[in-house]
Amino acid sequence: MIAIDRLRFAWPGADADCLAIDTLEVAQGASVFIHGPSGCGKSTLLGLLAGVLLPAGGRVSLLGADWAGLSGARRDAHRADHVGYIFQQFNLLPYLNAIDNVLLPCRFSRLRRERAAADAGTTRAAARSLLERVGLASGHWGRASSQLSVGQQQRVAAARALIGHPEVVIADEPTSALDAPLREAFMALLLGQCRTAGSTLVFVSHDERLAAHFDCRLELASLNRAAAPEAIE
Repeated sequence: MIAIDRLRFAWPGADADCLAIDTLEVAQGASVFIHGPSGCGKSTLLGLLAGVLLPAGGRVSLLGADWAGLSGARRDAHRADHVGYIFQQFNLLPYLNAIDNVLLPCRFSRLRRERAAADAGTTRAAARSLLERVGLASGHWGRASSQLSVGQQQRVAAARALIGHPEVVIADEPTSALDAPLREAFMALLLGQCRTAGSTLVFVSHDERLAAHFDCRLELASLNRAAAPEAIE
């Protein structure tokens, strides 16, 4: 589902790579927990996996398609069809209400739209069902996302990523604003939805207590040769 081969990435103006990963493969339906301290490149890696960023060298592919080999428009279409992304900063549209934010992937992807409608009869019914399951009370569904609390926005972002059963779900610190009971309920929902859809889940967090939920745990420092200055080529 996801493959990395000789990945090298450096931010513009940097003297050295911040990520140098020789190889990584993630199978269809797998759940992977990636851990590491703040600033170690976890969010950068997720951006590369989703084709939001492109490597300076090597190959990152999703469903067999090399992100760097696609045009900008094709990358956007491939991502919309196949990737659900829970951003660390949520990236909700502040002027849209919760339901319309959840429905955004269905506006950009016919495939996700058809899958969501098949789930619940209509895409809007699918969005309502997901918001209910992530624990957002129905009284908040019609509110603009800018009027929601941080925790409420996080739940909307999760429902948006899950709608339409994307093949890959990428989650960047998605439980950081949730208390313990909601965190456990959220993990059960996220993992359950991914299992039902056969989706691959790549999940980044500094909270090592969550690792037990996953098939595989990876420490980014053990993958990243750029973490050791002497290893940078």
